[in-house]
Amino acid sequence: MLTGTGRAQIVIVGCGFGGLFAARALSRTPADVLVIDRNNYHLFQPLLYQVASAALAPADIAQPIRTILRYQRNARVMLAEVEKIDLAARRVSAAGSELSYDYLVLAPGAVDNYFGHEEWRQFAPGMKAVEEATFIRSRLLRSFETAEIEVDPAERAAHLTFIIVGAGPTGVELAGAIKELAVDVIPRDYRLVDTRMARVLLIEAGRAARAAPRFLGARTAAAAHAERRGAPRRAGDARAGGWRRGGR
Repeated sequence: MLTGTGRAQIVIVGCGFGGLFAARALSRTPADVLVIDRNNYHLFQPLLYQVASAALAPADIAQPIRTILRYQRNARVMLAEVEKIDLAARRVSAAGSELSYDYLVLAPGAVDNYFGHEEWRQFAPGMKAVEEATFIRSRLLRSFETAEIEVDPAERAAHLTFIIVGAGPTGVELAGAIKELAVDVIPRDYRLVDTRMARVLLIEAGRAARAAPRFLGARTAAAAHAERRGAPRRAGDARAGGWRRGGR
């Protein structure tokens, strides 16, 4: 609602790409902009796979929201998690406060789709947050360490096998990054295991890198790179828990 200064109140929930670009676009608007996010940083999600494959540190792809909006005079930042939204009363509940607004922008970001099988999450973490990427990195590097001391060839091969479900841009980039790590970066660090023998299986129900323009199809640069590094693509329906050999 309008304040005593006659300025409209705009609340933006989430400071990912949508929330941040909305806030910046409103920099010259005669309104007060409040950005609410449960993290105090803006995350460049497209490079999360680089964190997961130990190529980048989390700080390389995260920047404080307050730093980004430091010089935007009409913007404020609030570290909180939105608990409730009352559309009729135009109020947002966050951090124990009731915040009134004239305009509301909801940009909370994307979530992982487990196709109704939330029990899979404990075995197959998603990759939408820094914490998830660092967890994947930890499990990835631990697999190489376990393979180094494993004497059974079959068990060693299992520890050197990595499965990625979803062959969008992130999936194919991660597949290529894992093979690059195993083939070009760490082989000399191990004495007993040949990390170059690592296998990366990319499972997709449709076409690889489906988010790319249609004329690129499955043969995006990322998919081609993953294949060159030895990451085979397999098409199948993850929702059914199965897959068929091949791909397009």
